[in-house]
Amino acid sequence: MPERGRTARDQDGAQGHITGAPAPADIGTADIGTAGIGTADIGTAGTGSASAAPTLPPRRAMRSVGLLVTLVLGGLTAVPPLSMDMYLPALPDVTDALHASAATVQLTLTACLAGMALGQLVVGPMSDRWGRRRPLIAGLLVYVAATAVCALAPTVELLVAFRLLQGLAGAAGIVIARAVVRDLYDGVDMARFFSTLMLISGVAPIIAPLIGGQVLRVTDWRGVFHVLTVVGVVLTASVWRLLPETLPPARRHGGGVGEALRAMRGLLADRVFTGYMLTGGFAFAALFAYIAASPFVIQEIYGASPQTYGVLFGVNSVGLVIVGQVNGKILVGRVSLDRVLAAGLAVVTAASAALLAMSAGVFGEVGLFPVAAGLFVLMSAMSLCMPNTNALALMRTRHAAGSASALLGTCSFLIGAIASPLVGVAGERTAVPMAAVQLVCALVAVGCFVALCRPWRSQADAKGADS
Repeated sequence: MPERGRTARDQDGAQGHITGAPAPADIGTADIGTAGIGTADIGTAGTGSASAAPTLPPRRAMRSVGLLVTLVLGGLTAVPPLSMDMYLPALPDVTDALHASAATVQLTLTACLAGMALGQLVVGPMSDRWGRRRPLIAGLLVYVAATAVCALAPTVELLVAFRLLQGLAGAAGIVIARAVVRDLYDGVDMARFFSTLMLISGVAPIIAPLIGGQVLRVTDWRGVFHVLTVVGVVLTASVWRLLPETLPPARRHGGGVGEALRAMRGLLADRVFTGYMLTGGFAFAALFAYIAASPFVIQEIYGASPQTYGVLFGVNSVGLVIVGQVNGKILVGRVSLDRVLAAGLAVVTAASAALLAMSAGVFGEVGLFPVAAGLFVLMSAMSLCMPNTNALALMRTRHAAGSASALLGTCSFLIGAIASPLVGVAGERTAVPMAAVQLVCALVAVGCFVALCRPWRSQADAKGADS
């Protein structure tokens, strides 16, 4: 009988049938600190010496290490919201300080997002070949250097260039954090852990705009990048000290670019994996349309201060965290992941349609509160979409978790990077483009889910297995 929330098809996919690779030994789905990976494997993974990576301690200390590792992974997944959201209240200031248009300044968001997308394609396969720690630490070091240069950029062109490098390097944290979770978890346990990570990483979008707004009270937009540099240093030190190697040498790939490309081609040939990847990618694009446009919508159209914008953004992020915990603690294991995902997509689509109607004047002239309420519903519902698309896709593979994680992240960030400039095509005085992009992305996500994932077949498979 398949696990609750996981179909027979998914369990078969998790055993590596996509490219015909044999299923590696299961490493357990217990608490992250007690995952069934041998201490000797952990100690020798990474750079080939026992001192290169921290080893797991005796069993009685593993629970505290599990919490620390969870916090580190949450911090790594918080790199995108920290890099994006702390900077959002400063966008109007950057426009004035560097004498650039709003559309040009929004390219600093697009460049960072595109860098995070492309960087994952490189770092993901690297982590399958050389282990998780070395590519992660190298990426974080480059992230710190690029962020420091952003704080000194004299022109918008230079800022765009180093935001691209910042994104390329920051991709290491995102893709390797997902791969580590896949190393340690399977099935509904993986979905639950992704929801736990959303509780930690969800704090970042809550506090990032608030911190950004407060930084702007005492300094200019460059101070935001000074703070991000310090955050990068802290994350690098935490990874170096606390994160063990989770991919033992026996499970690494010895091939080069050719093998990585073959693994990705095999993953993309799996219709269901590709369906969940595209569903998550277009759902993320709807979210990023909000991230890219909301500073101008809230501050320029509705006249809110950077501090008020930060508070509203934080409230929306609280909704993201709360719904994420409902997903992980209540729904996962009781309701199939496909059904939870379908409900999330339905809410995102409805919220996007309501926002478009309000922005187009269908309900007359509306104030800030109805628009903020619509954005709150949309952002909260993302917690029913993002963790479950990641879990459902990663269930399809264990043999190349880094490459699979890279494809998931690259798809999301590339689609988001394409969508973000579109929100500013009609200027800074209307929210219609933002809402229109959100609705189109939500509808495409629903189409991919129905046409490629075919969730009704999952339910039929589960019923057949139960009988």
